[in-house]
Amino acid sequence: MALTSGVHLGPYEIYSLLGSRGMGEVYRGRDPRLGRDVAIKVLPSNASSDPGRVQRFEQDARAAAALNHPNILTVYEVGVDHGAPYIVSELLEGQMLRERLRNGPLSVRTSVDYAVQIAQGLSAAHDKGLVHRDLKPDNVFVTSGGGVKILDFGLAKLIDQEGTGVVSSVLPTALPGTSPGLVLGTTGYMSPEQVSGAAVDHRTDIFASGVILYEMLTGQRAFVRETVPETMTAILRADAPDVRKRNPRVTQPLEQVLQRCLDKDPARRFQSMQELALALSSIGEASADTTTVVSAPVAVSPTHEKQRPNLPIAGIVFAALLIAAILAMVNGC
Repeated sequence: MALTSGVHLGPYEIYSLLGSRGMGEVYRGRDPRLGRDVAIKVLPSNASSDPGRVQRFEQDARAAAALNHPNILTVYEVGVDHGAPYIVSELLEGQMLRERLRNGPLSVRTSVDYAVQIAQGLSAAHDKGLVHRDLKPDNVFVTSGGGVKILDFGLAKLIDQEGTGVVSSVLPTALPGTSPGLVLGTTGYMSPEQVSGAAVDHRTDIFASGVILYEMLTGQRAFVRETVPETMTAILRADAPDVRKRNPRVTQPLEQVLQRCLDKDPARRFQSMQELALALSSIGEASADTTTVVSAPVAVSPTHEKQRPNLPIAGIVFAALLIAAILAMVNGC
């Protein structure tokens, strides 16, 4: 049951329901102590008795609170009120990436920009030993200023502190999407190692980033089929449809970056989000440089610089010739 306006959770006053996301309902609220509006994510009452969901909800809070990066949602506080766990975070203005994609693909430049921001945010998370494992457009928020925020680290797990660098994965069964208590990950955005039930590390987020980038560029999902088993089989065995056929504006270098993200073998993907961010940034810079050259006035090109006369020297030569002519006339007289 949704909380009504005026209800308090701890010191926070509830204003209105913003929507449901992941494992919780999100409300607009007010922190009277600091005089600021906040977002409050509350675990639904019908799930509070499920220890597994409560545990993952609390893990969401711990994971997000450990991170401090402009591309990751900022968490202010975690609390429990009358048995209802809640997370208080910054209130964002904008829309989910999923909503942006309902209108079709994004421009190549915007897609690359968002992908760079996602990679930078996840790089910070990976540096803290956190793997998101459920990255998808529903967990990426685009602010009104064009910034990207990664949400919902509820499925993140600390990478094995013994030094193996992997965490256990849970094999999804027959439910599409994320089924709390059964599926860790969302069918269609999961990596091959998640689908096969193998151990996963940060490279599973690199695969999901590639799936999101593909969707931003084409407006279509890379591996989704009519049924969950068919989708899982496609992730394991099929290549994504040719991105340049679906969007001719995609350059070959960008296609190569995308293919590397979507490689079935984690060892052949980018080995870090920082590496991916650098590759995408170089593509973005090359695109900007190309645009500048094409639109630049002809007068600034090196070729035309050479053809331009050297005005100071020309003036001196003309003056010398004029003086010589005058002297010749005087002598002639």
